[in-house]
Amino acid sequence: MPDLQLLRPDHAPALLVFERENRAYFAASISDRGEDYFIRFDERHRALLAEQEAGICYFHLLVGAEGEVLGRVNLMDVADGCAELGYRIAERAAGRGLATWAVRAMCDLAADRYGLTALRAATTLDNAASRAVLARTGFTVVGGTELGGRPGLSYRREIVRP
Repeated sequence: MPDLQLLRPDHAPALLVFERENRAYFAASISDRGEDYFIRFDERHRALLAEQEAGICYFHLLVGAEGEVLGRVNLMDVADGCAELGYRIAERAAGRGLATWAVRAMCDLAADRYGLTALRAATTLDNAASRAVLARTGFTVVGGTELGGRPGLSYRREIVRP
């Protein structure tokens, strides 16, 4: 499995390659980031690092043996022992159990490193792969939602550690 690394300043070049190479793939199941994201990538990267330093969010990359980014797994809006889980896996790495492994690893990190007791997540109804990952990793549906104008489901998982 790849290495799960907390986002650092030196990740920027590989992360930008990951986002550009997978833009169309991601846009098929989630809202496109838009051209401004790529134009202001360096500025956005610095802002993410500042949010991470403040403890608002924790951004992680799945880094392969050659230093390539294979995915992202993020904890956002950390407050009151809970955070929103988000993830995306590169097209070339999809379908191999990487998302399931990464979400499980992030649940462990959320409890052990960040002291969280619950995670929220959401996905669109037409994203069967993401719905399957969330079900396999112990998330349960808690309601409906809308993501980028598309119907979806909200999930929650308690992560109390023994």
